[in-house]
Amino acid sequence: MNNNNERHLISILLENEAGALSRVANLFSARGYNIESLTVAPTDDETLSRLTLVTYGNEQIVEQIVKQLNKLIDVVKLIDLSETDAIERELMLVKTKATGELRAEMKRLADIFGGHVLDVTDATYTIELTGTASKLDNFLHAIDKEAILEVVRSGATGIALGQKSLRA
Repeated sequence: MNNNNERHLISILLENEAGALSRVANLFSARGYNIESLTVAPTDDETLSRLTLVTYGNEQIVEQIVKQLNKLIDVVKLIDLSETDAIERELMLVKTKATGELRAEMKRLADIFGGHVLDVTDATYTIELTGTASKLDNFLHAIDKEAILEVVRSGATGIALGQKSLRA
């Protein structure tokens, strides 16, 4: 058994009903497990939502989390995307200072990281980036902390590669 706290990306298909999200969050808080990020949105089936969360734990803890989640009445199906080949993405919006020489530097960094400048003022840029959490972290590390005015991140979402899918 692995005693390291490993990162797990868990994707859950659940009933799109009032209180379903609360029950998932309460399960984590009641057991002292932390949710690092959480995203949820309706699917192509209006009765179902897809919830994706990132948590850390060793194999035993994550196995317990999965068992408890599967017991919730709202949970239709779930998959730990960390155990399969998957695509993971996160969206980040960053508002930065953009005056003088900093203006060209922010544009250059946005281009290097595959970002897009969404809003331009005399003094700021708002940059959109998508990618893995580590790519977004690297972008933030590349920018002078004094230049960052605001950061908004969506949290991770993911989908299994190939024919494997999370469907009801």
